[in-house]
Formats: sequence, structure tokens, C-alpha cells
Amino acid sequence: MSEETVVPSVPPARKQQQRSIVTQQKLLDAAVEAFSENGFKGTSTRDIAERAGVHHPLITYHFKNKDQLWRAAANHIFKAFTRSLAQSLEQNKDMCPKERMARMISAYVKYARSQPALHKVMVQEASYPNPRLDWLIERHLKPLFDATFGMLVELQKLGVAPPGDPALLFNMIRLSSGGLLALGNELKASSGIDVDSPETLDAISELIIKVFLPGEMPENWKQQTAA
Repeated sequence: MSEETVVPSVPPARKQQQRSIVTQQKLLDAAVEAFSENGFKGTSTRDIAERAGVHHPLITYHFKNKDQLWRAAANHIFKAFTRSLAQSLEQNKDMCPKERMARMISAYVKYARSQPALHKVMVQEASYPNPRLDWLIERHLKPLFDATFGMLVELQKLGVAPPGDPALLFNMIRLSSGGLLALGNELKASSGIDVDSPETLDAISELIIKVFLPGEMPENWKQQTAA
């Protein structure tokens, strides 16, 4: 009997599954890019297929229609975004409230730079009322607001964050953290700001913290937060 090592072949079904996963990922990446650049109305499924380098009928095979592909693409970038913020909060759960918020702002800025389509998609959809905007708010934006709003209210009570409408404060921080980076090309041309520079990202985070969290934590903050 031969002692040659027999390498088992990959079953055809598994190969097909692997190809399907790769194709879906290509379509999602291409869709994120196209929708962030041209919006939903300005993007065709044929354009997405060409960007992905796949046959056009594969879009309806994997995603049924353009609307389902848009939702899958939005889920693709927002779920990763939510995970990055949740990881920041968990890793810094033993920090004081100001430091936890500061670390989350830094994580927000870094993710927004790594995935500029995040805010570009929001800007595209927020320009007029539509069911995709409603879905985006309910599925991704409102949970983010709910998770962060209480932290800001607490920081206002501690004198760290400035007084005022906490909902407005939340959105000012959010847009400063991410919306600014969506204008990277314009900022570089008009102001010489390079948002691809790690030093610039650190400076953005530091300024946001100084502007929106200017107060110092009181020495008895644990007693105040427990009350």
C-alpha cells in the first residue's frame, strides 16, 4: 500500500460557498463605495457590479434588489462601527466618566477615518426624507444615541461637559468626530489639513475633548455618580 500522503480535495459545495462569500464581500465593498459617492438614486446596480468585477445578475442572486443591497452595505459599515465603540467602552469601563468618553471619541475619530463612507452615506440619505433614512435611524443611529446620551448627561451634572441641551451636545460631538473627516478632500485643498495623518487625527480628538469636555472631574465624582 502506498505511503504517499493523500490531500483531501475540497468538496464542490464548500468551494461554491467560499466563492459565494467572496462575491458577496466584493459587492458589499463596491456598494459602500458607490452609495457613499453618488447616493442611492445616483447609483445603479450595474455600476456596483462593474466596481466589484462581477456579473450583474449576481446582485439579484445575492441581494434581491438595490434596496436590499443598500441595507446590507449600511449594516456592513455600521455594525463594525458599533463594535469599535462598544469595545472602547468595555476596555475603559474602570476609567472615570470623562476618560471613558474621551477614549470613545478617539475610537470614533479613528473609525471614521478608516471608513469615511460611514458619514458620507448618512449625509447622502439625510438630505431628504426617505424610508432608508428612517431605517438607518431606527437600526443604527438611535441605539448609538441611547447608549451615549446618559453618559453626557452625567458629565454635565459633574461639570465636565458644558450645560445645554444634551441631545444637541451629543450630535455636535458626533459630527465633529466623524462629519469633519467626510470632508477630507475639501479640508486638504482649502485649509491644508491632512486627515490621513495620525497626528491630525490625534489633534482632532484632543480638540473635541477640550471643547466639549472642558471641565475637570471632581474629586468626589464616585459619590456623585452613585447618588
